[in-house]
Amino acid sequence: MEHLAIHTDRLSRKFQNICAVDNLNLAVERGTIYGLLGPSGSGKSTLVRLLLGLLEPTSGHALVLGLDPARDGAAVRAQCGVVLQSPSLYGRLSIEQNLDLFGRIWGLNAPERNRRLQELLTHFGLWERRKEAAARLSRGMQQRLSLARALLPRPTLLFLDQPAAGLEAGSTEPLHRELAILAAEEDVTVFMTTETLADAEQICRRIGLLRDGRLLAEGTPQELSRQGAGARLEIVGTGFTDAMIALVSRRREVVRVEPDTGRLWIDLQPAGHAAPVVNLLVESGAQVEQVLRHQPSLASIYRAILEQTPATPYAGEEMS
Repeated sequence: MEHLAIHTDRLSRKFQNICAVDNLNLAVERGTIYGLLGPSGSGKSTLVRLLLGLLEPTSGHALVLGLDPARDGAAVRAQCGVVLQSPSLYGRLSIEQNLDLFGRIWGLNAPERNRRLQELLTHFGLWERRKEAAARLSRGMQQRLSLARALLPRPTLLFLDQPAAGLEAGSTEPLHRELAILAAEEDVTVFMTTETLADAEQICRRIGLLRDGRLLAEGTPQELSRQGAGARLEIVGTGFTDAMIALVSRRREVVRVEPDTGRLWIDLQPAGHAAPVVNLLVESGAQVEQVLRHQPSLASIYRAILEQTPATPYAGEEMS
């Protein structure tokens, strides 16, 4: 167990009749960047609160850095950095005043505080702007400052609860790149929750797919790409009518058909074969010029796994 930063055993949390986290078994190795991917309402934020000792489990238990967060929550939080969806900064204070304040809260002495402050602000491109009020920063820069604040005391484990939510697409890639570099340099384990596949795929060594509080699949991006979905056919040709597309869509081996200009995209079940589908198109009058078989992308795997699992509708920010 010493090699694990996070370990849960049948961890569950219920809110009245809703099970936000459902018998979750999770193992996150130290030194890794782990992404928990799931739609809104899948239980990601509830799980983070359980792991930080901010919520008590209904059943099961967890170990975080070898400690039980339900019993030793303060000790767990003392070793963890946390970045939530909202930056939660003091807008009237300057950038350096924000970090200095939190450095004092963490008990860093003045020389270490000043050294660490300059080190992190330089890395995140904020050193030259350190006198500016935090409220004047863009959302992306505020999120970078939040990361710097979380990393200030050199945490062993860093929780990122949807850190890219609300950011423009161009702002997420440099943020992730900087995070990956810092995690490697400072030997920090990172546990990130997200609703966006691109966020998880960019920097996470392992990814878990969560739906209705249940872990549906888990592995490296490469491992996940080999499970849960069949091949994708790209059929180039002409004469693809609506009636023909509807006929193909009813085949058992077909998951979906997407018409495109001069071609059809057809997603197959994991054990589905292309020949019967192509033959049906030809027999129905289509002029098929080329058939290309593509291996399933991680996006198609994610979509297929979620579609195979019926959603349990519930509302409430606490269970997002």
